[in-house]
Amino acid sequence: MAKIAADFEEALARGAARGGPGRTEPRVLARGDGWTVEDVVCTCGPDDRPFEEQHDHVVVAIVLAGSFQYRGSGAAPSREVMTPGSLLLGNPEQAFECGHEHATGDRCLSFRYTPQYFESIAAGAGRRDTPLRFGRLRIPPLRALTPLIARANAGVAGSVEISWEELGVRIAAHAVRLEAGLAPSPSTASAAAIARVTRTVRMVERQLDGELTL
Repeated sequence: MAKIAADFEEALARGAARGGPGRTEPRVLARGDGWTVEDVVCTCGPDDRPFEEQHDHVVVAIVLAGSFQYRGSGAAPSREVMTPGSLLLGNPEQAFECGHEHATGDRCLSFRYTPQYFESIAAGAGRRDTPLRFGRLRIPPLRALTPLIARANAGVAGSVEISWEELGVRIAAHAVRLEAGLAPSPSTASAAAIARVTRTVRMVERQLDGELTL
């Protein structure tokens, strides 16, 4: 985690030195028949206006560092605050926006799957509805995800050799199972609450070795 946070801060510093608007820089780590995994660093900040995009695959992305607001169509609620350890969920042809109203940048490990590949994973996890679509935008940081997220961080940092396909299958299966068991999300948080959460998350990231109390 410390190396991921340090690398992320360096990326933000390079973006600031470069000047101009922030940008998203994906780096393909691996791909196979029906899946791709990318290390995605975004240097956008409060001065960068979000724009609408569209998912072209099923997406399950692990937030590794930073934070952002994720808005999507066809899911409830329509806006979520993405923080480290949470999973971003996306469906093919789903419109979405990612914004950084309260702080600059984020880093995600993004797994993209074709619908057919993803549905084969979901069937093995007990979901056989076709077409399978996520009904929410986010899975919060949960204890059940900790081992997988720790392994993902180690893989991105280069400290261990991992099978990206195996990790992608396991992340997708966990996302399917966990989403089915989560209670409905509460109403969308206020802008003030989002700002407070963002400040706290960024403070924790800057002091990973510090003695932090509630």
